[in-house]
Amino acid sequence: MLGLILVALGVGIFLLANGGDGEGSIVQPSAVAIALLLVLGPWAWRLAVERDAERTARIRSEERAEMAARIHDSVLQTLALVQRESRDPRRVAALARRQERELRRWLYPDARAEGASLAAALDAAAAEVEELHGVPVELVRTGDLPLDERVESLVLASREAMANAAEHSGADEVSVFAEVRDDEIAVYVRDRGSGFDPDATTPDSHGIGDSIRGRMARAGGTASLASSADGTEVELRLRRPS
Repeated sequence: MLGLILVALGVGIFLLANGGDGEGSIVQPSAVAIALLLVLGPWAWRLAVERDAERTARIRSEERAEMAARIHDSVLQTLALVQRESRDPRRVAALARRQERELRRWLYPDARAEGASLAAALDAAAAEVEELHGVPVELVRTGDLPLDERVESLVLASREAMANAAEHSGADEVSVFAEVRDDEIAVYVRDRGSGFDPDATTPDSHGIGDSIRGRMARAGGTASLASSADGTEVELRLRRPS
């Protein structure tokens, strides 16, 4: 809008400077400028409204995708474990209490705890996966940085990769290596399980598509996966702000 107004004013000033003498020399450029505003103004306004609607729709789509990923990572996985452990009432009650605490933290978030960091969040994620699936998670990390929304997305994607390895690979242990560099953060999740074909996953495999790849894309990072008969490795990368 501002650009179009400046163009119209520029045309008016040009005509004023080159319109010659006479009474109509001022009226004519003003009329041209007003005509430009009347013609281009509504179009510019409509364009601005459409762009705002596009931005709103994109934000809502990203929020829905993040909510779906959260539900998959927590509620659906816990329900599957409850079904599997249905004959053990104590185990079911413990899973339910843990899921309640996690949902409360998500639905009613406090300000991020002072001193919250990538290292602490990865430690907590590894402990949760061990508790849920009974598979040890060996975590090695170099460097640390404060937790923000983008880094938290990286932690959640890492947690989902750990959970997938613990639940589906059949490996006795899951290895995680996190490295904080000057320009980026990298997390590697490895297992020595049976492996699988990433291209053969079904469309409803939300763990890889939404909770890992989709989440990293929304945070501005990347996720790559390699799997063979010797195991699986998930590589997550997130650029640090300059």
